Amino acid sequence: MSMYIGEALAGDGNEIAHIDLMVGSKDGPVGTAFANALANQSEGHTNLLAVVTPNLAVKPATVMITKVTIKGMKQAVQMFGPAQAAVAKAVAESVAEGVIPKDQCEDLVIVCGVFIHPEAAEDKKIFDYNLEATKAAIASAMAGKPTADEMIAGKDQAHPFQGF
Repeated sequence: MSMYIGEALAGDGNEIAHIDLMVGSKDGPVGTAFANALANQSEGHTNLLAVVTPNLAVKPATVMITKVTIKGMKQAVQMFGPAQAAVAKAVAESVAEGVIPKDQCEDLVIVCGVFIHPEAAEDKKIFDYNLEATKAAIASAMAGKPTADEMIAGKDQAHPFQGF
């Protein structure tokens, strides 16, 4: 398969984490999306590579994209700080745990959509929730979850943010 897709929600309050991601080969559609995300920046939507620490990018290379417009330095620092640290740690742990095969790290890339609420205040929760959600999204993507049967079985559940 050239594209794996994962999604996960973790936490609560303004620090809630919602991750949407794609994992795929560099020479496939995810590779194209990865390159476009890095090459096409816009105000309020600054995409960045996930790094464990400066000069130590994760493998598979991972680009983080904002799911909401960043409207100030507070949100920007939260994206570049605790959210980035969480996504990078989640990717590194997923490789270390064998969820992402180590021998595929040079062939795969990840495009990871990250949500930072404008009123999020607690950096530790931002980190913890994004770590949990990113690991869950990667695990789901790599395992092909949910299956069509799982989706059908859960189709009548209420979405927590549907508004009614």
